[in-house]
Amino acid sequence: MSLKDISLKTEYRSLLDNVISEFYVPVLKQSVLYKRAVGFFSSSALIDLASGISGLVENGGKIQLIASPRLSTEDVAAINDGLRRRDEVIEEALLRELLTPIGKFEEARLNLLSNLIAAGRLEIKIAFLETDNVIGMFHEKVGLMYDEEDNIVAFTGSMNESSNAFSVNYEAIDVYASWTQDEERVLNKQAAFNAMWNDYEPSIHVVSFPKVEAEIIGRYRITDTVDTNIYVPKDMPDNSNNRDKAISVGPSIPDYVTMRPYQLEAIKAWTDSGYRGIFDMATGTGKTYTALAALAHLYEQMDENLAVIIICPYQHLVEQWKEDILAFGMKPIVCYSASSQRNWRNRLKTAVTSFNLGVQKHFSMVTTNATFALDYVQEIICKLNGNAVLVVDEAHNFGAEHLSAALLPNFPYRLALSATIDRHGDEEGTQKLYDYFGEKCIEYSLKDAIDNDMLTPYYYHPIVVSLNEDELENYLELTTKISRNVHKDKKGKLQLNDYAKILLIKRARLVAGAAEKLTKLRELMEDYRDDNQILVYCGATTMHDVDYREGKPPIDEARQIDIVSDILGNELGMRVTKFTSEENAEERERIKTDFSEGTHLQALVAIRCLDEGVNIPSIRTAFIMASSTNPKEYIQRRGRVLRKFPGKRYATIFDFITLPIPIDEVDGHNPEIISSTKALAIREIARMKDFASIAENPFDSDSLISTIQSVYDIETSSKEDDEYV
Repeated sequence: MSLKDISLKTEYRSLLDNVISEFYVPVLKQSVLYKRAVGFFSSSALIDLASGISGLVENGGKIQLIASPRLSTEDVAAINDGLRRRDEVIEEALLRELLTPIGKFEEARLNLLSNLIAAGRLEIKIAFLETDNVIGMFHEKVGLMYDEEDNIVAFTGSMNESSNAFSVNYEAIDVYASWTQDEERVLNKQAAFNAMWNDYEPSIHVVSFPKVEAEIIGRYRITDTVDTNIYVPKDMPDNSNNRDKAISVGPSIPDYVTMRPYQLEAIKAWTDSGYRGIFDMATGTGKTYTALAALAHLYEQMDENLAVIIICPYQHLVEQWKEDILAFGMKPIVCYSASSQRNWRNRLKTAVTSFNLGVQKHFSMVTTNATFALDYVQEIICKLNGNAVLVVDEAHNFGAEHLSAALLPNFPYRLALSATIDRHGDEEGTQKLYDYFGEKCIEYSLKDAIDNDMLTPYYYHPIVVSLNEDELENYLELTTKISRNVHKDKKGKLQLNDYAKILLIKRARLVAGAAEKLTKLRELMEDYRDDNQILVYCGATTMHDVDYREGKPPIDEARQIDIVSDILGNELGMRVTKFTSEENAEERERIKTDFSEGTHLQALVAIRCLDEGVNIPSIRTAFIMASSTNPKEYIQRRGRVLRKFPGKRYATIFDFITLPIPIDEVDGHNPEIISSTKALAIREIARMKDFASIAENPFDSDSLISTIQSVYDIETSSKEDDEYV
């Protein structure tokens, strides 16, 4: 079979045709050479390129790729003004675009591509325009595919080699074949590409950057094989090598994923519970993969008739989920205000209607908490009938009153994911979650994860600070006001009015921002000023963090992060940067890459990132200044510090413990003041015990805990009955 035997259209449009299965796969499966000129170069572009090359690789073929560097305004100005050498600026820009892969799917694809480069089967050259010594951008989009008989298929158009272009954007390509009346047009395209490749096209310079290729190999190469069997995306139909299930457009487990016994047990328990339940699993233990594998099982049991709705707290988590959803064979409708799928509202409405009518047997969507709760989305989703499953990540958030109302009753199948499903101080909200989702199908704790080498062990060092006189006075004043604005319900449970909730948040931020923390941090950091991969976690805790929205942090949090950054960066001369919700996804990936390498960046000063699901596995030493007393928060923060990373044998955690009064001054204070502040000491002790219990040095904290209990007259078994005391 040759390219002549393929039935080709003269035009393909991404939202009307399946460009991958109808064009790329059949043509590339018969090709031995692929020449492609596209837009910008980045590691994400490399990932997208992988989705179109499996057939060609199996033929022992080669790829020639011309791309354009992503130059910033400053880069272009530096070159055009003669301030820096052109090639030096471009090389730095290319290296800057090599981002850290998100998830195993991206790792696998980038491993494949790095091996193609190492084997000499993928060659990348960089193009840019230079007219009158002024740098311009290269935006050519042309492709040529050759078979063994030297037949050629050429295509041009608006489409880049990316998943968005294939299935999200409205893009088009025109196709020409060398054995038809379009032969001359094909030969002209070939001549143009060859002229660019060999760098004799006027005004266009095409240059190789060996250092960039070497960096790609060094950074992304995991195994030394170019076998594509385990890396082919599930949206690429291919019947060879026993990969028939790749034809599926519904959830399926990728070949490179092996489920662990505890994950299989969770799926079985969920199945036995009628496909309702909770996966209570520690951060870093594979909740996402377990959930997607459970969906693949349900899809099979439902005769491949299933609507999948996935919800997670924030936009950047939607993007993380999207990568894994694609890896598991689904093409999600990505729903949130800034989604790259601009027409997601119409797509969602059409998908629900088509599914209800039986025209479409499967669709999936992934969205944020806020978008899912919108009236428009709720009106569409409430009409969904039949086999539909709702998956909620960080499901504890949905115990809050305004989100629990969005948990619609028309989902026969339900799955909640959370490392801390029980809501601290909110029994009613917790019960709502159990009533809706069912019981726990698995409890996989941080200790389980450490014992089974899923997370790194850690050393725990509590650092005691206390409130100064002004802070203590403010704390007591707030506590008095809070006590006046709570009442007991019929069951004897304290209830807060809205004013009391505001006061509680203010008091929590007062504790989190205690001034002595900065002094202690300055002292401790003297021993780490030459180290790297350090996280300093700032910011105040909040009672109802489900109300937090991505954007600028509160002013008191911003003030603390600015002071800490100044201490590390200016006083100690460390290479430091902030990591907050204000940085966009691209900036975050660049920061994470520099941080993981440890050469350009020593420390991150962060707000909230450990609560938002951001993965920074390279953290080795963490200074947690935001001393939360909410188990949900501190369990999440600890789990994210313990993620596995090459060469990371253990983590070290410094936890700032805030007491209302210094230990050596308690005896001299008014007993009434001690009594009214004792609750804070009790909560801090509870966290210390929890951290120390599974640390590598559990006994190092015992003496401190005993001393605090003694001076504050706290019974060993004492447990605070209510967090508002």
